[in-house]
Amino acid sequence: MTSLLALDASSSACSVALWMDGNVIGRVEHAPRGHTRRLMPMIDALLDEAGMARSSLDAIAYGHGPGAFTGIRIAAGVAQGIAYGLGCPLLGVSTLRALAHNAWQQDGASLIMPALDARLGELYVALYRVDEGRLEAVVADGVMAPEALVLPSCPPGSVTMIGSGVVLMDRLSPAVREYAGTTLEHREPEACDIAQLAAMDFASGLITSPQEALPIYLRDQVVSSKR
Repeated sequence: MTSLLALDASSSACSVALWMDGNVIGRVEHAPRGHTRRLMPMIDALLDEAGMARSSLDAIAYGHGPGAFTGIRIAAGVAQGIAYGLGCPLLGVSTLRALAHNAWQQDGASLIMPALDARLGELYVALYRVDEGRLEAVVADGVMAPEALVLPSCPPGSVTMIGSGVVLMDRLSPAVREYAGTTLEHREPEACDIAQLAAMDFASGLITSPQEALPIYLRDQVVSSKR
């Protein structure tokens, strides 16, 4: 049996999930500023629930960002520590891709714009489409002012917009707003989606070593200013 542990701390929520040969169980807690304290107990409780020893895990996945800077650093560090201890591979998964996966699986969306509020008047944003049972990035993950977002031509009302960045939708260009259909403002990245995407990547051999665990900030100038 293949088993994979996933975790995410990129938002105010803290989540963990276990993927076991296509079956997923997970836990989510709203824990602002409590990710460091809550992640390990949540992981232990989830493994106990599944009756699985940590040593049985085949890989560790984590939401590598974008998102809250402290949270994605915590997720990368915890994932790296567990993977080092077990000698197993790591898989970093985009939190925007995880949001797109959620809209696909939960709402049947096939053209999805995940967007997170990046603060400073900007969005973390991408565009994904479902193609032959897989998510494909049409516009790569990026950070920008809403007014600067340009999307390829889409039918009016065809794009599902998901994530906290939906609150900035009124600042999108008229052309992009015309593409908007369903909006799912209150969704956050979750480990269950990360686990399912990581399982696909694991099967395709898209793994990294523990020392390669890196948070993806996108906004380099903010990271630089904190050094």
